[in-house]
Parts: sequence; structure tokens; C-alpha cells
Amino acid sequence: MRFFAIICGPMNILFMRAVIVIAFLLFAAHPIQAATTNDLAVTVAKIDRARILRLATRAMELRPPAITDHIATNSTGGPHDFFSQADYAWPNPTNKTGLPYIGRDGESNPNVFTYHRMAMRNMKDAVAALAAAYALTGDDKYPRKAAEFIRVFFIDPKTRMNPNLQYAQAVLGSSTGEPYGIIDTLHLAELAVVVPFLEKSPAFPPEVDAGLKQWFTDYSHWIMTSKPGINEMDNANNHSIACFVQLAAFAKYTGDQQVLEMCRDRFKDVLFPNQMTNNGSFPRELKRTKPYGYSIFQADNLSTLCVLLSTTNDDLWKFTLHDGRNPRDAVDFIYPYLGDKKKWLADGRGKDVMHWENWPARQPCLLFAYAEFGDARYFDLWKKLNADPMDLEIRRNMAITQPLLWIATPEETPFIPKNHSR
Repeated sequence: MRFFAIICGPMNILFMRAVIVIAFLLFAAHPIQAATTNDLAVTVAKIDRARILRLATRAMELRPPAITDHIATNSTGGPHDFFSQADYAWPNPTNKTGLPYIGRDGESNPNVFTYHRMAMRNMKDAVAALAAAYALTGDDKYPRKAAEFIRVFFIDPKTRMNPNLQYAQAVLGSSTGEPYGIIDTLHLAELAVVVPFLEKSPAFPPEVDAGLKQWFTDYSHWIMTSKPGINEMDNANNHSIACFVQLAAFAKYTGDQQVLEMCRDRFKDVLFPNQMTNNGSFPRELKRTKPYGYSIFQADNLSTLCVLLSTTNDDLWKFTLHDGRNPRDAVDFIYPYLGDKKKWLADGRGKDVMHWENWPARQPCLLFAYAEFGDARYFDLWKKLNADPMDLEIRRNMAITQPLLWIATPEETPFIPKNHSR
């Protein structure tokens, strides 16, 4: 009681009031600044700095590729139409022409036409590396070069790609294009994520930005209204999830809130509940001839959708079905097998018919789950895996090449200026 009386005495009350006033004035003059730097982004920036600058230097030397550089003689479309052949379709051995091609699930035909697909991926990888280098350094030379790639591939009337995939993954002698060919533009989802970083630079032309936004708007409209696009959206396996990764990324970049909300609804009502089972696996993918690779692919894309579609008030990572299933289950299912794929075989699961030896790589689902849940085991494993696999099949299934730009925000650019690189 004596202590209380001392504290509450008249003189002490006046003194405390004076202290409060002084503290208020000091705070007003020097307010506490909220931390704006994403600590994880800075950590990843430091891990990937040398890699990013190496890839960006290589991109600075490249001539921007275009769809029109190579005419697809088997395509029924025009020179501006993307063309590819179904990967698992092979010449028919029962006749001399080899037509119609026949399917061999999981076995990629090395002789199919791939130029347009590779041109698109090389363009996207280059722009992503340039955007990441700009995010690191703030050097305007990188956005300036990135604009060249985008202008040639999407905007210039002489070289641009038409915004549709009507002729993708054709099966020679059978079809001029298949709905599942829409997966060929999965890599463009990252393009839509990295360009907002380039927008921070005065060297990135507004007309290039506007032209790309229009291209993505037109392509999204084609997906959502064409027969191939609707079929792909309704696909029951990994293709629909990959399709919605694209739609979500494009809509986020263009600011189409209506499409984003549609994607969230489809995620909750159809994609997630219908494809992932109680243990976090995807039964349709486990039945394929490459169950390991497809399971990794699904975990990555489901996690990517959570990143793209989550908002402050609606965190899809925490979305839980009535039976307890949630997206983290997919990461936890695949996690032990990413660390030691021998466990996959020990658990009685099938070995992929091709490319088994080159999985896994540095899978983004691990980084995204760590960013969401803070479980260090995800990040520890992510850091140990190969960021740049050489196997083209693995690279084709890894649409995210610059994970830094997926966990950061453009407002944080540059992360590590040149004079603070250590």
C-alpha cells in the first residue's frame, strides 16, 4: 500500500503526466517504423543472388525469340499460332505413314515439334531472371531488356503469338489440337507474377505493360469461353489445377477481381475436394505411369494456387473441408519423398517410367509452405535441392524459376542494392 501511495502521490502523478507528454512528442517526431522488408525474401535473395545475376547476364545477351521464327509444318494454324504435339503420342507401327499417332502414357516422344514451347519458356525464363535481377539491384538495364522480350513475343504485329492454344498438343493423324495442350502455357503464370516488379522501373515502357495485360485478358477470355478451354477447366486431374494457376496469375496481374473470385470458388468447391484425398495424395496422379513426378507437380501447383488466391481475409492455405482436409496435407504427403525418394518405393509406390532419376528439384511447394507455416524443415530441404535441373522434362514441369518474386512484393525493390550485397 505504501508503494501504491508513493506512485499515486500528487507530485508523482504530475511527473508521470510530463513523461507521457514528452514520450508522445518524441514519438511524433521520430515514429516507430513498421518493418516493410520481408525477411524471408531477403534470405532467398541472398541465397539466389549469384544464380539470378548469372541468369540475367545470359538473358541480356539473348535475341528475343518469337513464335514466327519457326514455322510448324504440321500445324493447321497460321504463323502466329502456337503449335505443339502431344508428348505421349508416337507413330503408329502398324502402317508406313505412322498415322494416326497412338498414345503411350508417360513416355515422351523426343521427336515431336517443340520449338514454340521452348521459345515461350526461354522468353519467360529470361524475363523472370531480368525481373529478379532488377529486384536485387534496381538497375534499369534489366527492365529495358525484358521489355524487348515481351514486345517481340506478345505485341509486335510481325512476331506476336495469337492469344489462344487452339493448336497445342496436336495428335498427328487424329486431332489438330487438344484441350490438354493449354498446359503448355503454364510457364506464363510466372511471367504475370514478375512483370509487376518491372513496372517499378521508369525504363519499362507503359505501352508494353498495357499490351501484355491486354494479351493476358484476351487469352483468359479464350480459355473461359472456348470449347478446349472449358474442357480443360473441367478436367478431373492435374490439368484443371494447372489451368487455374494460369487464370489466377493472369487475373491478378490484370486486376480482374471477378475472375479471381471465380478461381477461389472453383478451388474450394471442385479442384481441392475432388482431387486430393485424406492423406494428401492425388489418387488420379498415383495411377499414372509417372506417379512420383505427377504427385510433385500437383503439390507445387496446389501450393501455387494458395499463394495466388489468398487474401488478407481469405487464406486458402487454411481452407479446411468438413473431413479435415487442407492444402498443407499435400505438402506433408510429398515432403518425405522429396527428401528421400527411396521411401516412395519402400512404401509400395510405383517408379516413374521416365525421368525418375532426375526428380526432385527445388520444389516451390516447400518454400511456399515455409512462408505460410514457418516450419523450418520445409525450408531446410528446399535449400538442399537443385534449383536448375538440366533434364528438360523436369524443367517443363517446373513453371516457377524465380521463387524470390513469388514471396516478395514489388514495393520491396530493390532487396539488396549493389553496395549492400554482403
